[in-house]
Amino acid sequence: MSLALSAGRPGHRAWTDTLHAEWTKARTIASTGWLLLAAVVLTVAVSAAAVAATAAAPGLDLARLSLTGVQAAQAVVALLAVLAVSSEYSTGMIRVTLTAMPRRHTVLAAKAALVGGLVLAAGTVAVLASVLAGRLILPGHGFTPAHGYQLLSLGDGPVLRAACGSVLYLALIALLALGIATAARDPAVATGAVLALLYLVPVVAAVVSNQHWQRHLEQISPMTAGLYVQATVGVRALPLTPWQGLGVLGLWAAGALILGGLVLRFRDA
Repeated sequence: MSLALSAGRPGHRAWTDTLHAEWTKARTIASTGWLLLAAVVLTVAVSAAAVAATAAAPGLDLARLSLTGVQAAQAVVALLAVLAVSSEYSTGMIRVTLTAMPRRHTVLAAKAALVGGLVLAAGTVAVLASVLAGRLILPGHGFTPAHGYQLLSLGDGPVLRAACGSVLYLALIALLALGIATAARDPAVATGAVLALLYLVPVVAAVVSNQHWQRHLEQISPMTAGLYVQATVGVRALPLTPWQGLGVLGLWAAGALILGGLVLRFRDA
């Protein structure tokens, strides 16, 4: 394996060797391809179902509705990222990896680049297909120009922002899960922590009666804040702007990767 030859080489060559090794490991694990395919199919299927089940009504955010599947696919993306790390710990291969590449931060960076890149590619396909499904299905449910609704189009600035932001959202979820998995190492613990962070915080925010605290919980929730990027209606009423919300998720992902990097550096494999 090229990773075995990378120790001691100049930085750029070591990086490319490490990245190539991570790519080799990823494509030889059957679950990688299946999970990416599942993320695409689930995104499109849930989005299309949500659109098909909606009747015309004033004030609906059609772009956000057409991207509903992103909320379901994020769990698959998180699992993909967790397995990218925990599979090596469960088999003991992580010792071989870290022996061949003593610069542990380089290993983590390569994993992040690879997982992020794969999710960006799959997310792009999923989001484009979801927007297309919305464009084709919505007119049959009364969402027509005659009723005050324009066809979904990526030529519309807010719709384009919602689509691009959704792709970035999935990639950031993957990086968040990767960082948590690197720190936790155990796949069950890491998966549980990620899913709780994504789905439990919004539930807690919803049951808080104090509107001030509810608003703050929504602002710091990685899922709630991150999905603001999909909003194209009522944007000014949101606790954060769409890009600020995605930035909150970015901070969560960065924090998780930093934590994972510190654990990886100072703790034995």
